[in-house]
Amino acid sequence: MKFILGTKEYMTQIFDGEGNAHPATVLSAGPLTVTQVKTNEKDGYLAIQVGYGSRREKNINKPQLGAFKDLGLFRYLREFKADGEFNRGDTINVSSFAPGDIVEVSATSKGKGFQGVVKRHGFHGGPRTHGQKHSEREPGSIGGGGRAGGRVVKGMRMAGRMGGDRVTVKNLTVLQVDPQKNILVVNGAIPGRRGALVEVRAVTQK
Repeated sequence: MKFILGTKEYMTQIFDGEGNAHPATVLSAGPLTVTQVKTNEKDGYLAIQVGYGSRREKNINKPQLGAFKDLGLFRYLREFKADGEFNRGDTINVSSFAPGDIVEVSATSKGKGFQGVVKRHGFHGGPRTHGQKHSEREPGSIGGGGRAGGRVVKGMRMAGRMGGDRVTVKNLTVLQVDPQKNILVVNGAIPGRRGALVEVRAVTQK
């Protein structure tokens, strides 16, 4: 399985050989260092833990400092499923990817703060006429009889904090790979602000 961690840089457009423009997102990806190998015998599952980025020593807790003192001071630690093809201390970079690979990208979406139902859920609002006023963006009824039993059911779409969720975008295509600059260019938009941590995983073709 191919995977990489990176940060979102900016969006641009890439032209193919036929002159078609493709919207694309540029990622600064890797290199990663394998910090731990999980096994069925010891941990009950197969995975590897990788470290990405760097931090100052004073900002890292003592258990992590002792565990990774021979590998580096990492800003992020993540786990990926793997079947024993990696060893502790191995380096993973963007050279494992190639143009045309199908990937899925996960990141934390931008936080929007407290928003109403029109922006948060796409409600149309109330009518502007027939005796109503100032009801353009109101949610309408939230309870009532019948199945609800006069209560507000769980999952009712209402105003609240919007954004800041983990979002995964699937079926994206790798357009360009630059191992010298650790750059990965993926078509389309991906969630998150500039500088957000991004997880890229290759999709196995059936």
